[in-house]
Amino acid sequence: MTARKPALGRGLGALIPDIGIENNEGVTEIDINDIEPNKDQPRRKFDEDKLRDLADSIKEHGVVQPVIVKKEGDFYRLIAGERRWRAARIAGLKTIPAITKEFTEQEIMEISLIENVQREDLNPIEEAEAYKRLIDEFKLTQEEIAQKIGKSRSAIANILRLASLDDRVKQYISEGTLSEGHARAISNVGDDKELQYEIAKKVIDENLNVRQTEKFIKKKMLAVIKDPLEVKKPDLYLEEVKRRMENVLGSKVSISFKRRKGTIQIDYYSQEDLERILEILKA
Repeated sequence: MTARKPALGRGLGALIPDIGIENNEGVTEIDINDIEPNKDQPRRKFDEDKLRDLADSIKEHGVVQPVIVKKEGDFYRLIAGERRWRAARIAGLKTIPAITKEFTEQEIMEISLIENVQREDLNPIEEAEAYKRLIDEFKLTQEEIAQKIGKSRSAIANILRLASLDDRVKQYISEGTLSEGHARAISNVGDDKELQYEIAKKVIDENLNVRQTEKFIKKKMLAVIKDPLEVKKPDLYLEEVKRRMENVLGSKVSISFKRRKGTIQIDYYSQEDLERILEILKA
């Protein structure tokens, strides 16, 4: 699977410019056992071999960049720098340099997400679920997330589609058994979890590449819906077409039909987003 290269325009210093990251302002040494990891941080898995390599580097050079924490009672909640904190513990450090700040829950989520995306530490499912949480819990729009993360809105929309996949398919992606390209193709089948899982199993069993997966899905969907106009009421058919188009285009679609004439409206949010939709339509 080809590594993703985020085009990030903002870092932690841009999100919270007074934090003192660049010049290590307000850094203090904190007992490493007084720090607790953030249970809500997007990243779930840590590569043990890479942690040991980082621990070796810390033994030789120390912790170069401080972690960021929030004071909570007798302990500190880790906001950014969990890899450094874990590696420092492996290296046997008693204390770790840290910057203590007060953050809202939304700021904590944004900081954790930005740090991980910048370092390409999140797998596609972790990234998708983090974006979904920002939308569901903190009411951010895709455009606002794109601005904070430094990605295009269309890139956010494409990743978000993976959050609706079957849990078994998500596990394959998290483990690296399926690529992000496979995941996006499978997300085009809609909300049928069993069908998603069936396709994922076929991809794995037959070692299909992304293009072969897309062809198989197209054939499968045509077989499922041979002639919807004959078997469904027109309004149900239009709803199904609307859903399928939104899945493929990653954007809101409106369809209306009156007096033997219909219209299709596709929303877009920037010139870049319009170009993305045009490319999909050409394909």
